[in-house]
Amino acid sequence: MKRNHRHIYDVNGKPICCSLEEKIDRNTPPPLLKNKHSEDDGHNHSHDHSHKNKSNWKVYLPAIVSFILLISGIALDYFDIAFFKGWIRILWFGVAYIPVGLPVLKEAFELLSKGQIFTEFFLMGIATIGAFAIGEYPEGVAVMLFYAVGELFQSAAVRRAKDNITALLDVRPKIANVLRKNSFLEVNPNDVKVDETIQIKVGEKVPLDGTLLSAKASLNTAALTGESKPQSIVKGGNVLAGSINMDGVIEVKTTKLFNDSSVSRILELVQNANSKKAKTELLIRRLAKVYTPIVVYLAIAVCFVPYFFVHDYVFSEWLYRALIFLVISCPCALVISIPLGYFGGLGAASKNGILFKGATYMDKLKEVNTMVMDKTGTVTKGVFKIKDIEVIGNYSKEEFMTFLLAIESKSTHPIAKAISEYPLDNEVPEATDIKEIAGKGLQGIINGTQVVAGDKKLMSHFNISTPKEIDSIVESIVLVGIDNQFAGYVTIADELKEDAKATIAAFKKEGIDLIIMLSGDKDSITQQVAKELGISKAKGGLLPEDKLIEVELLKQDITKTIAFMGDGINDAPVLAASDVGIAMGAMGSDVAIETADVIIQTDQPSKVVTGIQIAKSTQKIIWQNVFLAFGIKIIVLVLGAGGLATMWEAVFADVGVALLAILNAVRVQKMKW
Repeated sequence: MKRNHRHIYDVNGKPICCSLEEKIDRNTPPPLLKNKHSEDDGHNHSHDHSHKNKSNWKVYLPAIVSFILLISGIALDYFDIAFFKGWIRILWFGVAYIPVGLPVLKEAFELLSKGQIFTEFFLMGIATIGAFAIGEYPEGVAVMLFYAVGELFQSAAVRRAKDNITALLDVRPKIANVLRKNSFLEVNPNDVKVDETIQIKVGEKVPLDGTLLSAKASLNTAALTGESKPQSIVKGGNVLAGSINMDGVIEVKTTKLFNDSSVSRILELVQNANSKKAKTELLIRRLAKVYTPIVVYLAIAVCFVPYFFVHDYVFSEWLYRALIFLVISCPCALVISIPLGYFGGLGAASKNGILFKGATYMDKLKEVNTMVMDKTGTVTKGVFKIKDIEVIGNYSKEEFMTFLLAIESKSTHPIAKAISEYPLDNEVPEATDIKEIAGKGLQGIINGTQVVAGDKKLMSHFNISTPKEIDSIVESIVLVGIDNQFAGYVTIADELKEDAKATIAAFKKEGIDLIIMLSGDKDSITQQVAKELGISKAKGGLLPEDKLIEVELLKQDITKTIAFMGDGINDAPVLAASDVGIAMGAMGSDVAIETADVIIQTDQPSKVVTGIQIAKSTQKIIWQNVFLAFGIKIIVLVLGAGGLATMWEAVFADVGVALLAILNAVRVQKMKW
């Protein structure tokens, strides 16, 4: 059901008051991009927290007018000014009440007409009107004024919580210099197609994802990944939209459309992060629906039940206590600070290059006690390099590598690409008569010489004998035969990411007692990498369905909360099946990113540890707010019902506690990770 309520003003000149149910949802970011996966929770929110539409003095004007009239009225009362009596006094405080009270009363009336009775507007309305009815005019104005001021502070806190996210809008460039008809033209990034060449000058932002055509580039990716150190990229490397070119004019070949770029993807994911509510948020929503009618009925009881038990019962006195009870009972601190706490956590995570697709996954991540991970691209760089070169026979190392590079240059296999990057002093000759022996390797003619390169099966195919020592080599190996004689081999290895070992140690410190590596790479390599990282359990040579079976077996133990870290298309089924799927976002496949619940923009596994720490801190702050709000409210409720608390204490228990909870909630954004 679509709702468009009138609201009290916020610091940006936009409405801020809404029903209790809406207030819980209010912190959802504005619709920056249309997302087909977003969930419709039944509300249409269009709160805009920009400063463009109203200057600050106009936003604060109603509260300022009300405050001046209230203080003046209290001063006139204190000095017992003769004219300030009767209807003049009532009119004075009535005028002071209208700027801050009228919007609340209108909201309460609109919700009442729709059958929504037990809202905070209803509570504030009857409490302040009741205060006027028994002659407590200053207190009636004060309650509504402090409520409005609290809303202003709350709105400022919400806007601050959004800063880390909405600032991403500024990293989306407005123009792109694209090569068309032998010259670079300024066009809208939306009009640039895949495989076009764009030029980025020093200080400019990269408008679209692509691969670097220039020899090298230095890029600032802080807005995307939270990494302050400039990233150095060489020709052929991936360039992300939103990066800032730091050195020299560079050219990039686009690989994605503007709306499919990394920065657009970040915006789309973060803006919908609050669509999936955490259990704590849903608990408070259900609690608010039960809590509010209960306190209204209790307030009625406080007013009328003493008539039957108190000898000197005075209606106005017990009505005053009931009104205090109502003001205290407003659940603002809970319904505001809890979603704000989650939003602050989501903002802090996005600032550090960690994207949660919902607050529910933040809650889940902190509960993880079993971490399952892929190897290639997750804890390793996914970039193969030559580790060792062994030449056997009468060839020099340079001659041997010339033959190998010539034949491997015709292959697109990742290992062939790694070999092709080997630096040679002389030119690589052209290979002819290239034939691929399926699943074994390549055969070709180079300068009249027959060369074969591949595995042991290929050598056996050509009746080339190989030394026994190669059977004990763990790494990927390419054997080379020249003119039907074994000439040597090269070993190819994937490099570990710099923070991989420290990440595994940090997982254990965070209480993750079971860490498992599952890889499609051969088992010997998987076991070696696992041993190097300190992972006790590992399995290699697995197909995607094998990984899924392993995770499903783990899930049979209901005490396990399982997270899976991966980056490839083949990891998508396991990412979906695990309790928390974590994808390496910068190099990861689109399928893996779409399936995952948490995305690591920097491809650093250590960021998962940071995500766990942010999730734990967010949860701690939220429960602090719950106990703070309930604790103070219960104390003041008892005092109010017993006649020991005035309306001023009631205001503190309502607005004051809400402000304290808000200040506590935004702490997570200021923490260093």
